[in-house]
Amino acid sequence: MAALGWLTPRRRSATARSVLAGEASAEAARKSSQELEELAHEVAPEGTEPEFPVIGDDKAAAFFDLDNTVMQGAAIFHFGRGLYKRKFFETRDLYRFAWQQAWFRLAGVEDPEHMQDARDSALSIVKGHRVSELMSIGEEIYDEYMAERIWPGTRALAEAHLDAGQKVWLVTAAPVEIATVIARRLGLTGALGTVAESVDGVYTGKLVGEPLHGPAKAEAVRALAAAEGLDLGRCAAYSDSHNDIPMLSLVGHPYAINPDAKLRKHARKLDWRLRDYRTGRKAAKVGIPAAAGVGAVAGGTAAAIALHRRRR
Repeated sequence: MAALGWLTPRRRSATARSVLAGEASAEAARKSSQELEELAHEVAPEGTEPEFPVIGDDKAAAFFDLDNTVMQGAAIFHFGRGLYKRKFFETRDLYRFAWQQAWFRLAGVEDPEHMQDARDSALSIVKGHRVSELMSIGEEIYDEYMAERIWPGTRALAEAHLDAGQKVWLVTAAPVEIATVIARRLGLTGALGTVAESVDGVYTGKLVGEPLHGPAKAEAVRALAAAEGLDLGRCAAYSDSHNDIPMLSLVGHPYAINPDAKLRKHARKLDWRLRDYRTGRKAAKVGIPAAAGVGAVAGGTAAAIALHRRRR
């Protein structure tokens, strides 16, 4: 067992299961974000507002991939470390998890076999556990393993959108529970993530649709934009992976952040903006100053936690 997560890279167009996963994630995100409406964040000093995002454009929003875009490494692997510490699985599973995380950090991309193994193992481990239990544990694990791995530059980009009065969503193949915690702790609007089925608040060991990966991410963004009345041509999306080209292609302002080789090549071909925080390099096409909104973020709304009760 590697960690809690369901990742199955898809190199194809969206299927009915992709659409179901996307719509489920969008519904979960909207339900919980409506519960809390107060957003508190620092306002950029006078004269420092970038031309983009456009201040006060309520038809625009920003969508951020999580792993290697907002945070160094994979969220599900950090979560796995925390679950191991809490005796959710045995030492031999930890060795497998450590190898998968090492591969992810060195290669910078998801390995299909590793992610499939992580998903299958995680589903069997969380089966029978309560959703509330995993949410509570997620809060602790964020402080233990994730907080120090947030890329300051990417966080600044998200804050620039918040300061402009726009909503900001995480979009990740990681479980929606993990994504929810991270979004809330960063002061973001909410999160779209893989939705695990639960009945009466207890995990069944099944997914709703499929992992929110590749085409499913694009479907989730499309569904959320429709529900929120957003104009995708005025929205922005950020990712490190070529797997997210479907999502990036949906919006009018795509950004390649810490891009893998395939995404870098694709972004340059289409004249997308590039930014690399791994070495401090900045590509020629930069839209938002790295210093924008680096100050602390407070408040924010809880993200998607409602739809795991969808099939009660």
